Amino acid sequence: MRCHDLDHDAAVVRRRSALARALGSGLMVAGLAAALAGCNTTTARDTTGSIPTAYAERHPIAIKEGKKSLVVLVGTGRGGLSATQRAEVLAFARNWRHDATGGVTVDRPVGVTNERAVNDTLKETLSILTQADVPHNGIGVRPYHPPGGQLGTLRLNYPLMVADAGPCGLWPDDVGPSYDPKHFENKQYYNFGCAAQRNLAAMVAEPADLIQPRSETPAYTAKRTFGLDKWRKGQSPETIYPNADKGKISEVGQ
Repeated sequence: MRCHDLDHDAAVVRRRSALARALGSGLMVAGLAAALAGCNTTTARDTTGSIPTAYAERHPIAIKEGKKSLVVLVGTGRGGLSATQRAEVLAFARNWRHDATGGVTVDRPVGVTNERAVNDTLKETLSILTQADVPHNGIGVRPYHPPGGQLGTLRLNYPLMVADAGPCGLWPDDVGPSYDPKHFENKQYYNFGCAAQRNLAAMVAEPADLIQPRSETPAYTAKRTFGLDKWRKGQSPETIYPNADKGKISEVGQ
């Protein structure tokens, strides 16, 4: 073999090696660029897919601690409670025994023109609370300063568990026609169902009923015994209503 043939073959090998190295470097750079592009988090993304489609999930009813309040109006020329106010304070105390999660707080106004009448009313109010089994160590009296020119009022409060939903009135998207693809998906708008959830939370008498059922109450023994006795005698245990036909449409003229 001649010398120039060997030189030619060596040059070919060197060119192929350089080309292979260049291709390898290009693939490495492309892979690194793709990895970096996957880490890019600055691009705006549509997050509405995470919004629940069911209104009860978008506007859940939450159980939290709120407060029950009673405002007692007091005039300047009369101290003590009126008959209606005595009934309101007594009902407030009875509700405390059933609902409260803490003590009773009485806000007493100071520096007002009817302060003397307020103090007399406060004594009678505390008397009714204690007679209704609210303990002395469960009642706290604290002063407050009403805005200038206003008569002071007694404010009674105690904490209790309440149900709440909302806030309502949030409109993240347009309800009317738009070029947004979400407009054509026939889905509930965001605020849909919020008012119904909020009203339900306000009307429920016992917030725990929204979480779990109540335990069964004892059976009405007298009614059950009466029904079983009629069944043993072969009589129908159904309840007979003597005035069941009252209120029906008259058959006169038929």
